[in-house]
Amino acid sequence: MNKILELREKRAKAWEAAKAFLDTKRGTDGLVSPEDTATYEKMEADVVALGKEIDRLEKQEALDRELSKPLNTPLTGKPAVPGMETKTGRASDEYRKAFWNAMRTRAGEGLDPIVKNALQIGTDSEGGYLVPDEFERTLVEALDEENIFRRLAKVITTSSGDRKIPVVASKGTASWIDEEGAILDSDDSFGQVSIGAYKLGTMIKVSEELLNDSVFPLEAYISREFARRIGSKEEEAFFTGDGSGKPTGILAVTGGAQVGVTTAGAAAITIEEVLDLFYSLKAPYRNKAVFVMNDATVKAIRKLKDGNGQYLWQPSLQAGTPDTILNRPLYTSAYVPAIAATAKTIVFGDFSYYWVADRQGRVFKRLNELYAATGQVGFVATQRVDGKLILPEAIKVLQQKA
Repeated sequence: MNKILELREKRAKAWEAAKAFLDTKRGTDGLVSPEDTATYEKMEADVVALGKEIDRLEKQEALDRELSKPLNTPLTGKPAVPGMETKTGRASDEYRKAFWNAMRTRAGEGLDPIVKNALQIGTDSEGGYLVPDEFERTLVEALDEENIFRRLAKVITTSSGDRKIPVVASKGTASWIDEEGAILDSDDSFGQVSIGAYKLGTMIKVSEELLNDSVFPLEAYISREFARRIGSKEEEAFFTGDGSGKPTGILAVTGGAQVGVTTAGAAAITIEEVLDLFYSLKAPYRNKAVFVMNDATVKAIRKLKDGNGQYLWQPSLQAGTPDTILNRPLYTSAYVPAIAATAKTIVFGDFSYYWVADRQGRVFKRLNELYAATGQVGFVATQRVDGKLILPEAIKVLQQKA
């Protein structure tokens, strides 16, 4: 049996056992003794640990598939003939090879005129080279793995620094009309949301020995490392950014999601409040809505039951599918605050109404002299990106009492 499927079944059984134990140990007052509470928390910790192991194995399996791909593409197609479509510009094989030759070679050294001419296609105004199309796609795929937000939000690419998105602010209505009466005007009103481009960058240092070693997979290393750094910083801004020098996050006071429910307590969440949050979102948005919260909040939600004695949180039994709350997918992010006074602890809504705008390609530079004394070469990657919630009513948040 597949190891991941085996662990999922084991996790589901452990969760059922934990629920059954909790039900049998409740006193007539509905409370659980400290000894039984400690036992239950140990059982719950085992469920959490199994979930994390499943995540690790799934990532490991994905990485194994990536690394097991052949290094060279076999010649299975027919030879090119005149008129056959070929890749051009930054998507061409010529540009890709020239790009990585330039990255491995000290600026201006060892580059023949043909390589230099090829690189002219992607010369950036700031002195770097635009990332080849193939590399850029690899980077975006890696970002998807590191950053849950890009999987949930709508991602667009814009060629200009500012893009205005028309939004219907209010809709017109129909009205009953008397015989021969005039039809009343009732127009829709329109507004605009402007998406700009904020600069996000990071730098990696690589030793000259590794750089000159043709065996070292420079492309794969840089893809993964940039994905980890950029993906983490992006997700933080998409949740908590204030719009000053960075995107406007979902939890921002201005421009963020609407507060659907304010809890009665500063340090607790009840099942009624989760249900109120669920139904505070209009039905059309609930069809594609997801829950996002901190791991610590998930732990608190796990103990809540509905009126039929069913737990709100249900574990996933199928690989690649998330756990659920009220039959809606549940995702976790470290950038959603944990339970505390005034904190916005649960986000629920249709994330496709949060737009992430990538401004053209990512730019790559090589720094030769800065770390020459230590035998290292620096690589700088920058991208311009913005994000905004286009329709605030599409996402609701639960906020703790002050």
